This record gives sequence, C-alpha cells and structure tokens, in this order.
Amino acid sequence: MNYTENYKGIKIDVQAVSFDISNAVQEEIRASIDKLSRFTPNINAADIYFKTEGQGHTTERILGFRVGIPGPDAFAEVRGENWVPMLKDAVDKLVRQLQKGK
Repeated sequence: MNYTENYKGIKIDVQAVSFDISNAVQEEIRASIDKLSRFTPNINAADIYFKTEGQGHTTERILGFRVGIPGPDAFAEVRGENWVPMLKDAVDKLVRQLQKGK
C-alpha cells in the first residue's frame, strides 16, 4: 500500500510493502506530524515506510521516518512489533534531532 496526502500543507508519502496500513496508524501518522510541527514550523514533507522482514516467529517490523526540512533532513528508523508504538519512538528520535538542530 502506498499513498500520498497533503496534511496541513505537508506532503506525506507513506509506503508499506505488501500490506495495508490501518486507519489507526494513519491517524497516528497525522498526530506525529502535529507533534513534530511544534518543534519546527518548516516541515515540507514526511516520508514514512513500513516494512516486514522474515517469516513466522522471526518476522521483524521496520519503520523509517524522514522529515523534510530546510537543511539536512531528520531521519529515524525503529524496529519492533507494533506500528503505533514504533511511530511514537521514531517521533521521539526525530524530536531530539530537531532540538539539536536549533
């Protein structure tokens, strides 16, 4: 599932390899953008990718989150079991990067 949306003037590009993203995860993506916007008003775009590797009990979920801002982009990658907590972890990492950049 791939989709793009314009959320509050920010282009969000979501890529999920071989599966669909639930509405709850889509809402969390928007909430993540809202949180990040409090730390920098200059977000141009956000690229989020969801990927699974392995099969059965060895399946690992990987989430990558890039925030397009003037200057170097902020990027975080998180591995885990559940998408929503992974998104929150990625946002926390991005916030720390944005705060260092100030």
